[in-house]
Amino acid sequence: MPSPKVLVQAHHLAYTPCGRSTPLFSELSFALTPGLSLICGGDGRGKTSLLRLIAGELAPGAGRLLRSAEAAACCSFEQPADPMHDPVLARAWLAERRAGRFAATWLAALEAALIEALDLSRHLDKPMYMLSTGSRRKLGLVAAAASGAALTLLDTPYAALDARSGRVLSELLAEAADGTQRAWVVADYALPTGLDGVALAALIELGD
Repeated sequence: MPSPKVLVQAHHLAYTPCGRSTPLFSELSFALTPGLSLICGGDGRGKTSLLRLIAGELAPGAGRLLRSAEAAACCSFEQPADPMHDPVLARAWLAERRAGRFAATWLAALEAALIEALDLSRHLDKPMYMLSTGSRRKLGLVAAAASGAALTLLDTPYAALDARSGRVLSELLAEAADGTQRAWVVADYALPTGLDGVALAALIELGD
């Protein structure tokens, strides 16, 4: 059986934010392949920073992080809570992604199914500032999943979700774990309880 394709490879990675004298992490090496991978760690251990490094938004202070052409060209790291999105209608926010950088990979049927499963239809004609934290997070999950991106990054995706939406997310991620084309990376404090028993492609531990 051929080895799974590697979308991201990190070698002895280190990162120190501006204004900090010690690195958040160092000598970090891992490979991200299709399926579901987990970054776990406590408060302030660099989970979000590592996602931003993987997305290409930050540069490492030391070591190398290599992304395949596929991962570099088609990466989803949605942040719908960003205030810059406040005046945008939720429907327009999704449409921008559907018709824009993910036009070639967008999964319209999955978008529709998740909008229904997450009970978002009634919120789509509201501006983002009128949505609750949980609803904005759910909108981000729809965009990330429907993007069809080769590399899909989720930052503490269960936070602020109601129980029903959490179950929908767990089902989505369990299916992602069995996938052979897309690499999904979840950053959280620990393995979410809804994913107990799900096989991980990689586990990156940043410590408590």
